[in-house]
Amino acid sequence: QVQLVESGGGLVQAGGSLGLSCVASGGTISRYAMGWFRRTTGKDREFVAGIRWSGDSTYYADSVKGRFTISRDNAKNTLYLQMNSLKAEDTAVYYCAADGRLIPGRSWSSYEYWGQGTQVTVSS
Repeated sequence: QVQLVESGGGLVQAGGSLGLSCVASGGTISRYAMGWFRRTTGKDREFVAGIRWSGDSTYYADSVKGRFTISRDNAKNTLYLQMNSLKAEDTAVYYCAADGRLIPGRSWSSYEYWGQGTQVTVSS
């Protein structure tokens, strides 16, 4: 059983940057495609970014493409999300998740393991 713990959320002004981390324990993430999702009040989890198990392919939602970068360090069992040029509409709880397939899905239902989430608030 893989446990995921996110960190790095906080309050930032519009146009600023934040970096999120997701550390895994209880298993190695190298077996999993990984993804970041976010959720705002009253909405379902939204795909933000995904990365292949090997790290050689990445996928983004159109809303974050060019501003966010997903990466992973399998040796450190850690997933990252660098968020630049943040907008008020990026405000959400951000979750990391592990997908048992080689390529990350864009639906939350594809993922087996989830972190508890970290709040990102962007003030305008």
